[in-house]
Amino acid sequence: MAEIQIRNVAKQFGSYTALRDINLTIADQEFMVLLGASGCGKTTLLRIIAGLETATTGEVWIGGRRVDHLPPRDRGIAMVFQNYAVFPHLTVFENIGFGLRMRRMAETELRQRVERVAELMHIEQLLKRYSGELSGGQRQRVAVARALAMEPDVILMDEPLSNLDALLRLEMRTELKGVLAESRTTAIYVTHDQVEAMSLADRISVMHQGRIVQAASPIEVYRNPATEFVGGFIGNPPMNFLPARPLGEGRWQVAGLVVDGPRLDKPLHFAIRPEDLRPAENGLQARVRVVEPLGAHVLVTCDVDGAMLRAVLDSDISLNPGDRLTLAPQPDRIRWFDPETTRAVH
Repeated sequence: MAEIQIRNVAKQFGSYTALRDINLTIADQEFMVLLGASGCGKTTLLRIIAGLETATTGEVWIGGRRVDHLPPRDRGIAMVFQNYAVFPHLTVFENIGFGLRMRRMAETELRQRVERVAELMHIEQLLKRYSGELSGGQRQRVAVARALAMEPDVILMDEPLSNLDALLRLEMRTELKGVLAESRTTAIYVTHDQVEAMSLADRISVMHQGRIVQAASPIEVYRNPATEFVGGFIGNPPMNFLPARPLGEGRWQVAGLVVDGPRLDKPLHFAIRPEDLRPAENGLQARVRVVEPLGAHVLVTCDVDGAMLRAVLDSDISLNPGDRLTLAPQPDRIRWFDPETTRAVH
């Protein structure tokens, strides 16, 4: 069992607070992604779990054992970094087996384990090459294979695919998810890339200003964001927000459109994803500002009662800047937020 528990972890660097009372449980064999913008604290949290940074307060438990007082080598973890950290003077075989050799593993067992993880990562034909002869994607595979060869309880990854081009990132995401599922390893993955997070994670922990603002499945984070920040950060293009005025009895006026909503008597923010808007006879009255063809779809940026609204529509629609457009929101996809707290209202 390699369940991870982070209990009341905080981290300060002088007067700067990087992490604020983090509480998170990661299940055995779960793939958890820490997602957020630069400076949100995700890498600091990963380093505290790894033992490369010491928490100001709080505890870290792995597999039912408190580890925050232990050095990294005694925590049962392996790490994969953004810069690969592959030794240029060693062959691929020697790179993958480096940690095992430091453990003084018998040569026969070492060879078997290296060959097994190399096959998992589809680099078995590269074992005799030096890293200078490899592409960036191949070096990344070597780094992941080296971590897996240690058969760790937990593997920690800090933006490991960010140096790869878009097509190679897509290929590596597919392989990485499959390999980690097969290896039955608990994984924590840090990224600022929401597409990476959505495609890889069993759960996503969205971080903002040193806090975890939502931890849930990718579809839950996308469909039911806990805060306006999550709704605006997850999704490309992001969620739309418009001011809404209460009319009473759960009726709301949104830029001239009357919709059903919470039974509250205070202004709220009406929120809708761009793909959940459809051209219709009755809806939000919009004036087209920008039209961006995206292949199968077209992204239309509109002005609605002085506010900006984005819609993702079928590419066969013909629109030009200045055109008038009526957009109807799908009723079951509308979300509501309190503008004072920015939290979701249910």
